[in-house]
Amino acid sequence: MILVFGSLNMDLIVPVPHLPAPGETVLSPAHATAPGGKGANQAVAAARAGAEVVMVGCVGRDAFGDDLLELVSAAGVDTRPIDPVNAPTGVAVVCVADDGENHIVVAVGANGSASHEQVDDTMLAACSTLLMQMETPLREVFTLAARAKKAGCRVIVNAAPAGPIMPETMDLLVVNEGEALAVARAIGMETEQDARAVAASLCRLHGLSTVVTLGGRGAIAVTPEGNWQIGCLAIEPVDTVGAGDAFTGTLAAALDNGMAMADALRAASVAGALACLQHGAMPSLPDAEAIDARLEELAPAEAFTL
Repeated sequence: MILVFGSLNMDLIVPVPHLPAPGETVLSPAHATAPGGKGANQAVAAARAGAEVVMVGCVGRDAFGDDLLELVSAAGVDTRPIDPVNAPTGVAVVCVADDGENHIVVAVGANGSASHEQVDDTMLAACSTLLMQMETPLREVFTLAARAKKAGCRVIVNAAPAGPIMPETMDLLVVNEGEALAVARAIGMETEQDARAVAASLCRLHGLSTVVTLGGRGAIAVTPEGNWQIGCLAIEPVDTVGAGDAFTGTLAAALDNGMAMADALRAASVAGALACLQHGAMPSLPDAEAIDARLEELAPAEAFTL
């Protein structure tokens, strides 16, 4: 079972011809709302990929909170441990350009009330994988990570948004290229000049397995057991919002179901690409059937040396 501790947001999606530069106003023809938040997205992605998923977090006592609980639950996630609090539900404003790129601003809201104390020891004993992001208070994230590691859970952290991490509390770090460099700076590894070097140093110094997503170039995994690289499906992206969450949730589901890292990377890369074919974060997350249908189009992961 995967326990997800993370954020729940209602996304306000605004299509624009191009992303605004500082001080620029760009007109949009419309806007739409969609469920999101990195925690909720990854919980749903993992559930759709075939994992048993329980989610812990906070929503406001408002219409957005009610809608999120209903939508996440409908995707097959156990939402009973999610607490309603006296704060507005988190909101993300997502500007999506015609070329699929995006800018996102998140109003944390109720997510700031998420606490490791919402997870009791019996919940940790029942889960095999703890999956977290960094849209909830970092003290709570890494306190829970340490508790889970002690309880024998696999701990996966997606350092998004990027910031300082505690490598000793984790088994697997998932980051994109920019996040890898930001994490390195935050923990005093400023000499590393690229994401691959960051991953190598985290593995060498802390024994921490690290997966770095590379957008249209796929992803790499650097682990104590070996290093792997995977490509990406050839697609025409419509909206890249949610691609990283699809990748991370599917990767967690595959690993939790006993899949080897190389095979898990392949499934995750397919899921990330498929999420770019629809607008929105949660609505674009593919299920296991969709992932399996496209799996043979992507060559298996290849081992590489640093």
